[in-house]
Amino acid sequence: MSRKQVPLATRLLCIVSCSLVIKVSQTWKAWRKRRKYELGRQPANTKLSSNKTVRKVRVRGGNVKWRALRLDTGNYFWGSEAVTRKTRILDVVYNASNNELVRTQTLVKSAIVLVDAAPFKQWYLQHYGVEIGRKKKSVAAKKEGEVSSKIDAVNRNP
Repeated sequence: MSRKQVPLATRLLCIVSCSLVIKVSQTWKAWRKRRKYELGRQPANTKLSSNKTVRKVRVRGGNVKWRALRLDTGNYFWGSEAVTRKTRILDVVYNASNNELVRTQTLVKSAIVLVDAAPFKQWYLQHYGVEIGRKKKSVAAKKEGEVSSKIDAVNRNP
């Protein structure tokens, strides 16, 4: 079949894509063997639990990493005050990637967690001398409270 007999559209398609055509059932020949350093591991899926479980994992060069399977504490940072404290994790509140991770209480990077504020409150009290988390009563409110309690006492005992 000469070039004149093949329709123009077919010729253009062949020019663009004939070199790129790969059959669906075609298998690729491996260009090299697999390497040990390409090996991946199962995810840790660290759960929130009071029963702390950590195991050793041997890694490249004979070194050791520690894989946390269950945790209840973490090292958390108060950004505006530039303070880091070890504190208890109370709950997994939100995870942008998957709600299933919230339901199963799985600790992953970027998860929003509820932590115990006591270590940060202690630091704040020691550093600034102010106890946070308590509402201050003004002097006028204290006097009003005393007066109203006296009035109530008088009204109860006529």
